[in-house]
Amino acid sequence: MTAPPDDCLARNEWICGAYLTSRREILWDAVVQHLELTAVSVLLGLVLAVPLALAARRRRWAAVPVLGVTTILYTVPSLAMFSLLLPVYGLSASLVVAGLVLYSLTLLVRNILAGLRAVPAETRQAARGMGYGPVRLLVAVELPLALPAAMAGLRIATVSAVSLVTVGAIVGYGGLGNLIYAGMNTYFKAQVLTASVLCVVIAVAADVLLLLTQRILTPWTRRRS
Repeated sequence: MTAPPDDCLARNEWICGAYLTSRREILWDAVVQHLELTAVSVLLGLVLAVPLALAARRRRWAAVPVLGVTTILYTVPSLAMFSLLLPVYGLSASLVVAGLVLYSLTLLVRNILAGLRAVPAETRQAARGMGYGPVRLLVAVELPLALPAAMAGLRIATVSAVSLVTVGAIVGYGGLGNLIYAGMNTYFKAQVLTASVLCVVIAVAADVLLLLTQRILTPWTRRRS
């Protein structure tokens, strides 16, 4: 018995509107989980990266080990990373988040450190001459001037996290990766294509949103350009 000519699901076509309408809730749940895992991972990575970058900037001897360790972590294959973290976190969303945090550190630490090092020495001296203490100098002068480089790292780390979340499907917490993995096992074309396209859409949307945020937070770069 052949499939009805209008039944793209039965024909297992790559592009199928019926899949979108019939699996709306499943897709929505997968997108929400994907966004949550990405956002939590990047935010935690940022919280860890800022003090690491500050330590590397203030103490020259700390720069080599900090950059070296984070670079080594970035080279570990994702499957191996999750396997190493499995005894600590078990089969949970925390396992995926921990792995993504470690991967994001290289991109975030390097860019934040580069931005801090690029702050002109005369600018720091002028701020100190105006009575700025170390904390005020950091918050009001150094971090704002380092923001363009830091945001560039944040954009790359976010896009990378969107992609790497899919690997979490091996432990059941991969967001849209769960649908891609299941679709590949059953050769469900519409599911694989739809979930993959949504991953790309999320990555592009996140990058554009961060770029707009950067432009709002750094108006002086627009005037200079």
